[in-house]
Amino acid sequence: MDQLKTLLATAPDRIQAAPNLEALREVENQLLGRKSLVAESRRSLASLPSEERPVVGAQLNEAHQRLTALIEGRRADLERIAEDGLLLGDRVDVTLPARELRLGWHHLVTQTLDEVADIFVSLGYGVVTGPEVDTAWHNFDALNTPPTHPSRLESDTMYVDYGNPDDELLLRTQTSTMQVRYMEQHDPPVYIVAPGRCYRADTLDATHSPVFHQIEGLAVDENISMADLKGTLAHFMREFLGSERKIRLLPHFFPFTEPSAEMHVSCFNCDGSGCRVCGKSGWIELLGCGVVDPHVLEAVGYDTSKYSGFAFGVGAERLAMVRHGINHIKHFYENDLRVLRQFT
Repeated sequence: MDQLKTLLATAPDRIQAAPNLEALREVENQLLGRKSLVAESRRSLASLPSEERPVVGAQLNEAHQRLTALIEGRRADLERIAEDGLLLGDRVDVTLPARELRLGWHHLVTQTLDEVADIFVSLGYGVVTGPEVDTAWHNFDALNTPPTHPSRLESDTMYVDYGNPDDELLLRTQTSTMQVRYMEQHDPPVYIVAPGRCYRADTLDATHSPVFHQIEGLAVDENISMADLKGTLAHFMREFLGSERKIRLLPHFFPFTEPSAEMHVSCFNCDGSGCRVCGKSGWIELLGCGVVDPHVLEAVGYDTSKYSGFAFGVGAERLAMVRHGINHIKHFYENDLRVLRQFT
């Protein structure tokens, strides 16, 4: 009984000193476990005289209840402290500003293609698409490009199946292939634009890339002339670039148009005074155009005595560079968000 009194005297401090639930369980095992003084005393009750057992038993029960109450009280305190710690860790400061969720947007090249297409759709044109891997017939032969033309060399064109006697496969060098495919399946009149990705074995520089985007335009109808082409392109340039940009048409040669021309626009970087971007000329070549060669119309079965047409092709990257003052084509492909976010 003296040991039990000593235990009851020291137990409150031991229980209160437990810093956490695991330490409290260890103290509980020492005070009330199978090897504790209380448990051993209960097991020894049988050896006591019968008249002492009730008294000692009552004291042991009272000690057990007192220790249990102290332990449960400390356990409740420790559980509350632990819960408060979890709540503190999960606390959200509702006064802080909310996280900004950035919305995605179309790439500048896609925006350019869409805007050009919209301008021509407003004139009554349709939009067509086609395969990026196409045949040499659609890419060259049907467009009046002879087998000896230098553009058909492997140094200029990326072939998938080169030298095939039946038909060579290649990555299209121009979206004019879609014009041929459309005319094969549709009778005149034809008014279409064909946007898409093209491939050429070009060296990367300020205005050229081996992979680029182009949008072709084609009109085939009765009595189409060069005057219709000039008027259409003038309207397009006014809508897309504004009236402040200077434009000129220079005679040129393309196998699929006759007569042919290049449209130049005053340099966005130097405003026509001459710089590295424009090759010191003050002008940037913007697009090629011309009246469709009769051989192209004959290749798809059109009656050249009744129908004529015009065609043009323009690079989407060049249009965007001229309009927004971008001085190198690489900025479209580096995925630098500091650049792209300027055109959301």
